[in-house]
Amino acid sequence: MRRLALLFLLLPGAALAHASERMVILTLPTRGYVIGAALTVALTAVLGMIARRPPHFGARALFTRPALLPREVSSWVGAGLTILLVVVGLFGTHDPMENLLPLTLWTVIWVGLTLASVIFGNLWRDVAPWYGPVRTIRHLIGRTGSIGLARLGYLPAILGYLAFAWFEMISLSPADPEVLARAVALYAALILTLGVLEGEDWLDRGDFLSGYFAMVSRIAPFWAEYEGRRVTVMAGLPGAQVVQSAPLTPSAIAFVTLLLASVSFDGLHETFWWLARLGINPLDFPGRSAVVWQNTFGLLSFWAFSAALILGAIRFGLPKGTRFSDLAGPLMLSFLPIAAGYHVAHYFISLLTGGQYAIAALNDPFSTGLSLLGLPEHWVSFGFLSTHSGVRAVWSFQFAAILGAHVLAVLLSLRLTANIERAQTFRTHAPMTLLMIAYTVFGLWLLSTPTGA
Repeated sequence: MRRLALLFLLLPGAALAHASERMVILTLPTRGYVIGAALTVALTAVLGMIARRPPHFGARALFTRPALLPREVSSWVGAGLTILLVVVGLFGTHDPMENLLPLTLWTVIWVGLTLASVIFGNLWRDVAPWYGPVRTIRHLIGRTGSIGLARLGYLPAILGYLAFAWFEMISLSPADPEVLARAVALYAALILTLGVLEGEDWLDRGDFLSGYFAMVSRIAPFWAEYEGRRVTVMAGLPGAQVVQSAPLTPSAIAFVTLLLASVSFDGLHETFWWLARLGINPLDFPGRSAVVWQNTFGLLSFWAFSAALILGAIRFGLPKGTRFSDLAGPLMLSFLPIAAGYHVAHYFISLLTGGQYAIAALNDPFSTGLSLLGLPEHWVSFGFLSTHSGVRAVWSFQFAAILGAHVLAVLLSLRLTANIERAQTFRTHAPMTLLMIAYTVFGLWLLSTPTGA
């Protein structure tokens, strides 16, 4: 069987495209897409350098209105929903495809909210369940000080995100409702305690979800800016917020490299190629318990490798007389579209399939026979994954997300270094361009190669 799997890998002119984690596979001629995407990214960089006039990435206000709810109130709503979901996880059905907790976390928040945030801005900000309780508790106990966590930058968020990525990709039962409920409750208690000790402003860098959504939402073409209790809705080219952002600090750079590495490794660790490296027959996967330590080491190593590759490319193109931090801080912002674009592409089918299960679970949250939304018993359907046109449409969306993200990344890299005169050379941008071409090819390969886990 291993020889047969390797034979399929070596077939010329075609690749297998998996449409979901449940291995809905059809053969699609993806080679032309990959070559075309690589050439498009390269041509964008060359033309951008020749023109020496990157897009302006301007923005304008659409309208201003009063906030519907104060942030503290909307956060308390999020906290109430979190408590309810934990209760559902503990006492509801043990089937992860029917329990609202895993479906909400892994599908609605991790996939659906990410997609919404890269279009409409940081939607997590108002519903994050920590801000309101932290602010209220600090007010009640009269606490105004801190314990110095702010000096750590994004380090707490890095540790939280790393634990989250490990739990999702490597732990034995990330979708088990009871296990997940305990993990969510433990994390909520930890962040709540640290937030009360440090202050609500710390949450944007201490909570990994707040840090994650704040990062990926910067590429959104629409977003909200807050001043007191008034909200101004803004619009601009995707990436306009990135251009307006301050250069990333060292801890923020480490956080962004982790975002890139984790979502890439999430795709890589299920591939035939990776399983073959571990000596496992991809067509007879023994289960997660057989690869816990290997994948743990792989995740950490891939993060280190990705960070070294990106920072090495920046260092290799560093102009004389320019400090590394002066170039790395702005340029790392240009990788935010890549992190967001691959996340959306990688989990897109999970949204289409798991999203249906989430709606069905909302229809009967405690599996008691209720039909709150009036849906029939067998409402979920995956028929679109069994047709060539359906899977091609999925691949086309994934391809557009990957290509669009990398083209935007190239344009942003040119714009973000426009104020560094010595950085406007082919020597400076050539390593970054080659790296982004490699990322484009790698991302499309991950989406189109067969998986066995």
